[in-house]
Amino acid sequence: MMLVSYDSAAVDKIELKGTGGAVVLEKQGSGWMLTSPIQYRADQNVVAAAIGKGKNIEVKNIVSSNPEKQSVFQVDSAGTLVQMFAGGNVVAAFRVGKPSPSYTETYVRKEGSNDVYLADGMFTYTFAHSAKDWRDKTIYKNQPELIRSVTYKYGDTTFTLAMKDSLWRMNGDSVAQPTVTSVVNSLANLQADDFVDSALTAAPKQVALIDVDGTQIRFCQGKSAGTYLVQSSQSPQWYEVQGWRANQVLK
Repeated sequence: MMLVSYDSAAVDKIELKGTGGAVVLEKQGSGWMLTSPIQYRADQNVVAAAIGKGKNIEVKNIVSSNPEKQSVFQVDSAGTLVQMFAGGNVVAAFRVGKPSPSYTETYVRKEGSNDVYLADGMFTYTFAHSAKDWRDKTIYKNQPELIRSVTYKYGDTTFTLAMKDSLWRMNGDSVAQPTVTSVVNSLANLQADDFVDSALTAAPKQVALIDVDGTQIRFCQGKSAGTYLVQSSQSPQWYEVQGWRANQVLK
């Protein structure tokens, strides 16, 4: 038995309320936007996963019908209230509680009902997100096969990797193809670890500049060791990137 039922294709708004605050996601055109607590493009894959999994919460058995015990399973105000909307109407509302002791199941409750169920799956990780986790962390995205030129600038040193005759070359010379392919694949889906929304008090020191077919990506010294502040010429947004991720492209 499914906890709730709705037409996933018709869902055009999602409201989530948890201990970390409220989040509102709305479909605008063909994409999803985070509209509260801030305005920002949403991670389309994360939203799609939430809509898909929301209608596929298969419940096993009732573990309690006593409203006084809802706090034990965190399906009260301590859990996450999920509301799916279509055309201005709520088409599904449920609460996602804590995981089971085995961490393979989740306690859930349909809003308006006292019945607490055990559902197969870790739904806490699907719905109990902060606003940051719903945001699109993409710094740069392209299909790897469409990237034809990558220029690096480290201080006074500049070099260019270019695709020519089906091979990557640096200043006309052959280079290790697997290494370049790995870098290009990482650049083609460069993701941030966090967002820098507060104004920077001073211009950060630039460590490197990567030009990918005309798009400049600046890597600057981060606020803490092992991190970078990154900005693309495609957006004024600053991002924070962990060192291990940056090192995949900073060659």
